[in-house]
Amino acid sequence: MRYNVVKNAREILNNSSYIIKEPSKNKNRWKEVFGNNNPICLELGMGRGSFIIEMARKYPNINYIGLELDENQTATAIQYIGDNKLKNLKLICADAKDIINFFGKEIDTIYLTFSEPWPKKQDEKKRFSSEIYLRLYDRIYKKHKHIIMKTDNKILFASALESLSNYWYTFDKVSLDLHNDERKIPNIMTDFERQYFKEHRPIYYVDASFKD
Repeated sequence: MRYNVVKNAREILNNSSYIIKEPSKNKNRWKEVFGNNNPICLELGMGRGSFIIEMARKYPNINYIGLELDENQTATAIQYIGDNKLKNLKLICADAKDIINFFGKEIDTIYLTFSEPWPKKQDEKKRFSSEIYLRLYDRIYKKHKHIIMKTDNKILFASALESLSNYWYTFDKVSLDLHNDERKIPNIMTDFERQYFKEHRPIYYVDASFKD
């Protein structure tokens, strides 16, 4: 799926109240940003934001932060929000490698939805489920570790299960075909996922956690 270039992307970002322009200034004070002590969930690589936006709409008592490096996709997410007033949603346009500069121990759940698979062996350290990133996540979890991941890429999924297992996560739910799973796992689809659903492609899903 290709994304369109948004000609005025930078202007949209600069004028949006949803965008946190200097996220490092909010480290250890995100509860003040949201004005409450509700759980905070972070999606890395949110793309056009359809997942995180719908989650914020559906669960108003949970705070959501969507992080995306690409300005065009972030601008499109803002356009998707439109006139909705979502007090429990903020967006960051930045590199995921910098999350330890943005958050203290404040995050309850991390969502990885259709992340870049980086299928080549030499690129596996770039995967959001690699040990390098798992170590970063350790530094921003509020208490327990909790990751929910969806992907259509079998290589990425297998790699993620191995990394999580080696890092002592336990798997609360695993599905090799989310949309046809008899357990009817609650699910909000991303843009990619809607297209894959039409193509009858299996979606791989894992809900993993580690409680000290």
